[in-house]
Amino acid sequence: MKKAEKSRKKIYKQRGFKQALPFLLPASILLFVFLIIPFFFAFYLSFTNTRLISPIPPRFVGFSNYVRMLGDDLFGKALLNNFYFVAIVVPLQTIFALFLAILVNQKIKGSTTFRTIYFLPTVTTMVVVAVIWTFLYHPEGTINAILSFITFGKWEPIDLLNTERIAFPAIMLLSIWQGVGFQMLIFLAGLQEIPESLYEAATIDGANKWKQFIYITLPQLKNTSIFVIISTTILAFKLFDQVYIMTSGGPNYSTYTVMLHIYNQGFRMQNVGYASSLTVIFFLIILGFSLIQRIFLREEREVF
Repeated sequence: MKKAEKSRKKIYKQRGFKQALPFLLPASILLFVFLIIPFFFAFYLSFTNTRLISPIPPRFVGFSNYVRMLGDDLFGKALLNNFYFVAIVVPLQTIFALFLAILVNQKIKGSTTFRTIYFLPTVTTMVVVAVIWTFLYHPEGTINAILSFITFGKWEPIDLLNTERIAFPAIMLLSIWQGVGFQMLIFLAGLQEIPESLYEAATIDGANKWKQFIYITLPQLKNTSIFVIISTTILAFKLFDQVYIMTSGGPNYSTYTVMLHIYNQGFRMQNVGYASSLTVIFFLIILGFSLIQRIFLREEREVF
């Protein structure tokens, strides 16, 4: 009996793989061309002293670039800033996205309009968003004006992006605002997949809204939440555009990130070999972090 069951599962898997193959192939080719090949090329360059524009041909330098990285204080500072950003932005953005998804999932008039409004920042280019928020954070900008108004003039306008203790939180706020619409849509899709009968049964049993949220909504959204957390973490580690445009890593490197460090080394200082070694290590750090998340946040898969 067990042997027949195993055979049946094997047939299902083989049939599923054949059906999935045409859908997987285009994405696999793009990943191979634009991700895997560049990564191995960067891995090769990391063992050379290649410069961006130089008449001197590159030569093999072994692990020199990796040894140099150990004494690179800027890389350490940038890495800490990246982890700080991830630790704050990922949980806040995930919770806020779930909250918005629950709100716009209500069967009320105008919910489609609210979904569009919340999603608009996501489809706006980060460059445009960063420029607009730079004006908002200006000493004579809207945010200082609002703070001054609600404190009855006690708030002294400051340049938020040039204040060391505020600059990075200001960028975090912008990033959460810009990205939350994307996660909201994913949560919304997950919410609409939850059978209404579960809530009806819970209501009959006397469960209030909070208990329904804890014992029905959250467990049913487990796989969706895992996807949102992992994808948000990866996007948070890639922090570059807003930092480059709004602060260029300042003041006093308080908003300096690894991506910005790689850009500066590769394009401004033309140390392509060293920038490649930074890229390889940073990729491995993100990969390791994502794998750890996958271990602790194990998905529930449907069993045929």
